[in-house]
Amino acid sequence: MPLALWIRRLAFTGLALCLVVVVLGAYVRLSAAGLGCPDWPGCYGAPSPLGIAANAAAQFPQAAVDVGKAWREMIHRYAAGTLGLIIFALAAVAVASRGRRLVGVRFACALFAILILQASLGMLTVTLRLTPLIVTLHLIFGMTTLALLAWLWLGVRAARTTDPLPAATACLPRRLCAAALGVLALQIALGGWTSSNYAATACPDFPTCQGRWWPPTDFAHAFVLSRPAGVNYAAGGLDEPARAAIQLTHRLGACAATLMLVLAAGFTLRRIRARAARRAAWALLAFLALQLVIAVSMIGAGFPLWIATAHNAGAALLLLATVALYDAVGGRPVSPGLHG
Repeated sequence: MPLALWIRRLAFTGLALCLVVVVLGAYVRLSAAGLGCPDWPGCYGAPSPLGIAANAAAQFPQAAVDVGKAWREMIHRYAAGTLGLIIFALAAVAVASRGRRLVGVRFACALFAILILQASLGMLTVTLRLTPLIVTLHLIFGMTTLALLAWLWLGVRAARTTDPLPAATACLPRRLCAAALGVLALQIALGGWTSSNYAATACPDFPTCQGRWWPPTDFAHAFVLSRPAGVNYAAGGLDEPARAAIQLTHRLGACAATLMLVLAAGFTLRRIRARAARRAAWALLAFLALQLVIAVSMIGAGFPLWIATAHNAGAALLLLATVALYDAVGGRPVSPGLHG
């Protein structure tokens, strides 16, 4: 098998698995299984939850054993570990084939470094007992890994046969796509902060919040990053006004992100005739509509687990669509491949 084809398949496998890991992580967090295993990387001192009930009381007397939560947490860790092996393989191939410049060495090594950081955040999520800042950073770098794997796959998936887009035509859509990507990244970070502080249910209605357009809020405490150590943050730890402030900020961020994404896709469709760019723009608009429907449905249904998990999956798909659109309108400085 040609090396380029092997790299493309490996990159796609890593991308698909990373999407699964992100959704699994959301499911673990939303199902209150984040502390299903009170230690790391094992579970009650064992490599799997099999038989943990027999010795958990002796090793972790302060932790209540829930085998179902333990399995959910460990399956997520197994998937993340497999993803780590794939990213390590991509970095190794990049170094070994650096003369052919199929994958940029600096890019691949940066991706592997982010993976190490992500694993460290996963450990701290458990040892610091779901501290909101650590949980949010864990989500942010998980999404960052997903976006970088998508960028890698898009760069090596196939040699481009079309000419570059005219600079005058693609300049505005490219800038709008970059701005949309930045606003979406901030919105995903806000979503992580909302989830880690259990602030979604602070506004159980839509479009109002607690029956008002602007209920009592506490912004002074809503976005304090540093929290006392040694506290179990499984329930968030903030009072209702602070949680309402977080949720309202997340809703306003959703409006800003929607506007920027629609502008980016709309100007692409208006100014660019290239098939790849138009497909990416329509995909972005479709995933945006899906995400908005999921968000409103989640509130109307009373925040069921499966819809809340789907909301995280929708954010991941929307991020992938935005990255693809930015690539399609000429956001990549060198193509194909990732040099450096």
